[in-house]
Amino acid sequence: MAAVNADPEVMRWIRDGSVRDEQQTRSGIQVWESEWESQGFGLFAVEIRSSGELAGFTGLSVPHYLPEVLPAVEIGWRLGRSHWGQGLATEAAAATVRFGFEERGLERIISITQVGNDASERIMTKLGMHPVRETVNPTCGRRVRVFALSSDQYLTTTR
Repeated sequence: MAAVNADPEVMRWIRDGSVRDEQQTRSGIQVWESEWESQGFGLFAVEIRSSGELAGFTGLSVPHYLPEVLPAVEIGWRLGRSHWGQGLATEAAAATVRFGFEERGLERIISITQVGNDASERIMTKLGMHPVRETVNPTCGRRVRVFALSSDQYLTTTR
């Protein structure tokens, strides 16, 4: 994961675009692991079945960095560049949406992306999400777009 977080192209759309070193990555993973205990959900490692290689992550978290959308649960993903364009993020995110609604009983899942990150918006659309607002991320001053999917919308599209 440290290699993924150290790639400027991967991190381009994450907060202010800064890369993260190995220690920052370790600290982040500790936070993610504690969310499983406190929230009952968190981030999943995305691995390549044939090789066991770590491609990145997808999962659920509370977007505390954007208080205006709270209470909310956000789906997010981050994959290493060598895994882009293969459908992995969409496949993993769809499994995460299913987990959130079917296993955790969530009523709504949002996703937040910086304006201009068309690849992430395409994934959100494939998941059945719809844009609900545009605002500014107060941690970095960049414009973001919020997408949402309700459990009712999810159930309608999966039946």
